[in-house]
Amino acid sequence: MSEGRELEGRVAIVTGAGRNIGRAIALDLAAGGAAVVVNVRANQQEAEEVVARIEAQGGRAAVAFGDVADPQTGERLARTAVERFGRIDILVNNAALRRETALEDMSFEEWRQITATILDGAFHCTKAALPHLKRSGSGCIVNIGGMSGHVGAKNRAHVVTAKSGLVGLTRAMAHEFAAYDITVNCVVPGMIDTPAGKPAGGPAPQHYRFAQPLNGRKGTVQEIASLVRYLCGDGARYITGQAIHVNGGAYMG
Repeated sequence: MSEGRELEGRVAIVTGAGRNIGRAIALDLAAGGAAVVVNVRANQQEAEEVVARIEAQGGRAAVAFGDVADPQTGERLARTAVERFGRIDILVNNAALRRETALEDMSFEEWRQITATILDGAFHCTKAALPHLKRSGSGCIVNIGGMSGHVGAKNRAHVVTAKSGLVGLTRAMAHEFAAYDITVNCVVPGMIDTPAGKPAGGPAPQHYRFAQPLNGRKGTVQEIASLVRYLCGDGARYITGQAIHVNGGAYMG
């Protein structure tokens, strides 16, 4: 975790925060001084582990369960943040599902499940948090994109579409929310060393094969979390509407 307490007094919501990148973001924001609402869809053990680790280091955290594709979950997250910690300053839309299915074999139900989690979830959570972010004075939204949304990927039409949509949503919200001093950015991870997105027992996602990092290694979840933390701090208040790539040079946007 990074040094300092630059986020002291602020309150963050992180969706999909039980594991991998979301977990690292929740922990790093807490290390920066923010109280954190940890959202998971169902895994109580993972959520409680994140909260326990934050509290063991002197931070404040709370669990809020729910599928972000459900509009009521966004309301629940906002309500938890305000009731437990009194405000909302930071929203990180990280929750996602990643599957590999050929378009000709993809059901509409699978298409909607993936796009609803990634894209509708960001919409629902933003709508619920927005009245409180507008009062923050230093509001910040960070959407977590994906490199496949920029380079494409075989058998991931739903994921590619949803992640591409997040970039457009980021730019639209940056325009709309600037008057309230809310920054909105999209962090786009490349090849990150997590099991997310890899089919059980199967190969890495197809687009990893032709988009290789220049430095010859995968990134870490902490490298993503550190950028998100920076974007949430005072030093990044002039950055908004951007899709910022973290991929070791695998894709240069």
